[in-house]
Amino acid sequence: QVQLVESGGGLVQAGGSLRLSCAASGRLFSSYNMGWFRQAPGKERAFVAVFPWNDPNNYYADSVKGRFTISRDNAKYTVYLQMNSLKPEDTAIYYCAAVRGKYGSSWYEDPDEYDYWGQGTQVTVSS
Repeated sequence: QVQLVESGGGLVQAGGSLRLSCAASGRLFSSYNMGWFRQAPGKERAFVAVFPWNDPNNYYADSVKGRFTISRDNAKYTVYLQMNSLKPEDTAIYYCAAVRGKYGSSWYEDPDEYDYWGQGTQVTVSS
């Protein structure tokens, strides 16, 4: 069982930056694929980024490539999402998600493939 707790959300002006954190409890954190999703009002939950456990590459949604960076610290059981050059359309609740030991890359963007979710943190970008 893994519990995830996000932090770092808030209100920021367009062009600004925020860093989200997701602290995980449980064991074998290094064997989990760690992802970030977001959900804007009236929209479905959407993939943002993933840091796979066994892949040297990280993967991003096209809408955030070049602006967001996902990283993880296995010693601290924490995954981060650095968000730069924020836009009003980035406004959403951001969720951390985890699933252990899956292989391949075809499933990363499907929220149903993840077993554990945090409670979410609100990010609001004003214009």
